[in-house]
This record gives sequence, structure tokens and C-alpha cells, in this order.
Amino acid sequence: METWVAITVTAAFLQNVRSTLQKYLKGKIGTTGATFVRFGFGLPFAFLFLAILYYAMGYPLPALHWQFAGWIVLAAMAQIFAQALLIHLFSYRNFAVGTAYSRTEPAQAALFGLVFLSETVSWVVLIAIGISVAGVMLISVARTELRPSALVTSLATRSVAIGLCSGTFFGIAAVGYRGASLSLGGPNFLMQGGVTLSAAITFQTLVMLVFMAIRDPGEIKRIAAAWKPALAVGFVGASASFGWFTAMTLEKAAVVKAVAQVEMLFTFASTYFIFREPINRLEVGGCIAIVAGILLLLLA
Repeated sequence: METWVAITVTAAFLQNVRSTLQKYLKGKIGTTGATFVRFGFGLPFAFLFLAILYYAMGYPLPALHWQFAGWIVLAAMAQIFAQALLIHLFSYRNFAVGTAYSRTEPAQAALFGLVFLSETVSWVVLIAIGISVAGVMLISVARTELRPSALVTSLATRSVAIGLCSGTFFGIAAVGYRGASLSLGGPNFLMQGGVTLSAAITFQTLVMLVFMAIRDPGEIKRIAAAWKPALAVGFVGASASFGWFTAMTLEKAAVVKAVAQVEMLFTFASTYFIFREPINRLEVGGCIAIVAGILLLLLA
């Protein structure tokens, strides 16, 4: 197994754990607060990872520049919007299906990769991504009458619109982080990923603190009261992001995000075993299509 594949699968698992914890937190604090803990409480862990790479492993720090800063601002803001929209989706449908709506991210990342980085993917990869996306869309109509117009009908709903917008921002963020990491030029994918993570999460924390201080100061107090689960979210979230950034330094963002669809398996497991939400056959079929797309991608 290639290094980036192992890192991606691990990051996907950790991201599912983080999403599960964030759903729990949303019952105690608002959408903004649940979004913030992913960044604010992940900040110390991001710098801990960076310190380990620098002091324990002896990797030198790369020189920062304005191009790197530009990529970070673009990707970090896109991720904030994407994460907030995804958490907001939990109010519309069950945990698994709500998460699934944002899974057009790989297809959109392929488009943004072409636009921003002039990166192309083969037809086989596009077909693999298409199969996975088809599985996601099957999940989106799993609780409606399955007839030819069902897919179109489901796309007209508010929850799908929010999910697709979330996927767009996630796609922009993925390509932006790859652009930032590659712009550093070294010394290796671990340090590039660590520096990118630390810069991004610092910027996101500052932006969201200012936003909450202006819009809802009380949310900061609610976050402080829920610091124990928030700290868990921060650690798992920072670990997952470190995995994403290092993987996307090694491979195109669209390809990494296509393999990351394996998270849906972890999501369905969380939905069934933790939240005790029923899953029907069409949702299972959609999940199988996602797995088939991933397998095709890896075999290619």
C-alpha cells in the first residue's frame, strides 16, 4: 500500500471520530462553537506535531512566503464555511446522510485542481470518482420514492443545496492546502504538511474568535464550559488534518479525497452503533458504490 493511501484512510477514520464528537457538542453549543473547537482546540496539537518534527526528528523549517500565505487564506476560509455548513446539515437529516451530501467534494476538487494548479486526472480516475459520487447521490434519495425523477426532486431540497455548497468549499480548501504545501518546496512531505496545518489552524482560530466576539460573545463562554469534549475534538481534528495535508502533498487533492470516501463506511458504523439511527437498503447500496469507486481508483 502506498504511503498516501495509508495516511488517507487513517485521516478518514479520525475525521469520522471528530464529526461524531462535533455532533455531540452541537447539542451543548451552537453551530459556530462546534465549528470553532475543531480549530481553536486543535491549535496546540498542531504546534505539538510541528515541534516533534523539528526538535525530535530534526527536520528544518521551510521558508514562508506570500504565495504560501495566499493559499492558506483561501483554503482556511473555504474550510471554515464548509465545516459550518456540514455541521448545520445535522439539523436536516440523519448523521450519515447529512455527511453524504458534501461528498461531491472529490469531483469538485478535480475541477478546482485543474483551475488553480493546472493538474489533470485520467479518465479512469474520473470514472472512479463518478461512481463514488453516484453512490453518494443514491444515498441522498434513499428515503424518498425511488423513481426516475427522485434524484432531481432530491436536488431541489434545501439540505442538498447546503451539502453541495459544503462540498464546493471543501474542494476549494483541499486544492488550496495542496497548493500551500507544494509551494514550500521541502524539506519533506511531513514538515510541509505540519507547517501548512499550523499556519492554517492559527489563521482559522483568530478569524473565528473575532467573529464570535462580535456576533455571539456568549458562545465563547459555552465553549469554555464544554472544554473537555472540545479538547478531544481538537486533538482528533488536528490529527486528521495533519493526515490530509501530508497525503495531499504526495498526491493530487482530488485523488486523495476520492479515497477518503471510505469515511462513509466509518460514518455508517457511527450512525448505526452510536446514534442508533436506522439505515435502509438504498443507503447500503450507495455505500457499496462508493467502495467500488475507491477500489477502481486504487486498482488504476
